[in-house]
Amino acid sequence: MTHALLVDFHIKPEQADAFAAAVTQNAASSLNDEPGCSRFDVCRDPAALGVFFLYELYEDAAAIAAHLASPHFRAFDTQVCDWIVQKTVRTHVLMEA
Repeated sequence: MTHALLVDFHIKPEQADAFAAAVTQNAASSLNDEPGCSRFDVCRDPAALGVFFLYELYEDAAAIAAHLASPHFRAFDTQVCDWIVQKTVRTHVLMEA
C-alpha cells in the first residue's frame, strides 16, 4: 500500500536559498537511490520564500524507514537542522481510485 509523506518546513529567511538547494538534492537522491520512493516533490511558497512543502510517495512504511535511515537523508537532516524554525510531518495511506 502506497504511503504519502507530507512535510511542511518554515526555514530561517537567511537560510532559505541554501535549504532550497539542499532539499532539492535530497529529493533527487531519494528518487535515484531509493527503489521504494516513487515521487518526491519540493514546493516553495512564492509569497514566503522560507516556507516549503514536500510531497513524497513510498511503496510502504518500510520504504519510509529506509529513506529516513539513508546516508543522503541523514546528511541532509544534519545540514539543515539549525535552519528550521518549524517542521511538521504527516504520513497518509494513498487511497486507490
